[in-house]
Amino acid sequence: MVKLKKYNGFLKLFVIFLTLFFITSCSKNYNLTKIEGKQLPITEKAPQTPEIETFITPYRNNINKDLDSILAYSPETLEKSTGKWQTSIGNLIADVCLKRGNTVFNAREKKDIDLCFLNHGGIRAILPKGNVTKRTAFEIMPFENNLVVLALKGEQLVAMTSYIIKEKKPHPLAGMTFTISKDNTPKNILVQGKPLDTNKTYYVATNDYLANGGDNMNFFLKTTQKFDLNYKLRNVLIDYFKEVDTIPVAKDIRITEE
Repeated sequence: MVKLKKYNGFLKLFVIFLTLFFITSCSKNYNLTKIEGKQLPITEKAPQTPEIETFITPYRNNINKDLDSILAYSPETLEKSTGKWQTSIGNLIADVCLKRGNTVFNAREKKDIDLCFLNHGGIRAILPKGNVTKRTAFEIMPFENNLVVLALKGEQLVAMTSYIIKEKKPHPLAGMTFTISKDNTPKNILVQGKPLDTNKTYYVATNDYLANGGDNMNFFLKTTQKFDLNYKLRNVLIDYFKEVDTIPVAKDIRITEE
């Protein structure tokens, strides 16, 4: 009987010891010292999950059908890799944004857009010769940028032309022409065919990224008024493609050199 009591006493002490040890161990502070990870590539070779594939197939087919619907025809390929100061696709996009943006702006504000200026880097694909589809518009303008109109003084348009000369890139331009003099300064600036008035307020169409000073276009930050047309540039293209049968190719010269 005495041995049993001694055994029970030892067992209780052992249980207490384990409990204290567990509590002490759990109360320690642990610090994360290292995180390891690895890249798991997802490619067409990755195995498909039949259940997921069955679920998304009808949605994918419907989207592809919509994207591949033919809207217009392009008689030649329009791209941005050729042309020192302007490109065929840049001219098209600027012309379209000026035309369709003006329809919205005029209806809302009873004013006309004077010119359109966009960035060369915003054009992400060519417009190939042949049938033009919605997918074409998504490839050219994959971003969610809206068309906006800014009220700028003529002196800011001078800064815009100086920016173009400094950048040496064929940024899309419509509604304005000018000449680059031998000393790399702008001259003979015309807006809608009329000489630039530095004191006049002009309405300039661009995208919301550039309107906020993107690509160092700080002259846009000096706007006195900003109008967001809530009209995505991609949708501007899509609507234009829908209304024309054959896409015209602009051949006019907008920037010349002495």
